Amino acid sequence: MTAPQDDNRIPAWLDELGLPGLVDIHTHFLPPNVLDKVWAYFDNASEHYGMRWDIFYRHDESTRVRLLREFGLRAFAPLVYAHKPAMAAWLNDWVRDFAQRTPDAVPTATIYPEPGVGDYLARALDAGARCVKMHVQVGSFDPRDPLLDQAWGLLGETGVPVVVHCGNGPIAGAYTGLDVFEGVLRRHPRLTAVLAHAGMPDYLAALNLVERYPRVHLDTTMVGVAFSEKFAPLPKDWAARIAAHPDRIVLGTDYPNIPYQYADQLAAIADWAGGDPRLGKPFLRAVLHDTPAKLLGLKV
Repeated sequence: MTAPQDDNRIPAWLDELGLPGLVDIHTHFLPPNVLDKVWAYFDNASEHYGMRWDIFYRHDESTRVRLLREFGLRAFAPLVYAHKPAMAAWLNDWVRDFAQRTPDAVPTATIYPEPGVGDYLARALDAGARCVKMHVQVGSFDPRDPLLDQAWGLLGETGVPVVVHCGNGPIAGAYTGLDVFEGVLRRHPRLTAVLAHAGMPDYLAALNLVERYPRVHLDTTMVGVAFSEKFAPLPKDWAARIAAHPDRIVLGTDYPNIPYQYADQLAAIADWAGGDPRLGKPFLRAVLHDTPAKLLGLKV
């Protein structure tokens, strides 16, 4: 499959595919003071991860939104995440305001194991949130915490997807591991869970969860790009493995916090599409638009 070689070529590539645009379920927009701290962490990635991590899209908010539109984004989920108590509700208020002033941003929310989490999640959903983010590694909490049961139950009932960073990549956390998160799925099998980074680096374990739980999806965030292949390479038969579940893979990128061009992620997905005769252009349409659009409640 052909693929865009740089960001400027993405719109023409989408035209060739007959796609109305991209739908990205995993981007990050945060309050400036929070984003500055996130970027400062990546500036010290050599200390944290043992490798450099130079933010490619280190721009002001309006420029970052404009670039997504220029790439051909039809819609994107601006994910926020809490790492301490009394932070999630505030972030939910901020991202609701961001979505109100950014028409192509889908309203989102986050949760943290604390008293009242079910109440502020309910308020966020009532206010229009259509995607939830949880970062187990950064938050350093157990997703099986009983404090979260009401929130998990509410998400299972409503069908609102939750993007969960629960894998051990790029480094393991106190409560990361797909076996840990499966404890949540056992109690809440109706949960529409999107495993961030396809469970990196435990891709096969993530696919096993897809096989066992019909509402589990994998996002493509940082998967298969040259940067990640150095420390979390995909199985050689990845294309053949995902061909069994082509409608359970969704576009995610981690924009703007990536150390390479947005087009690199699209090129990786195009490689998978060309790697098995069961995939091809229908797979690209599903991953890049149809499946994330359905999850986010957009008209396909």
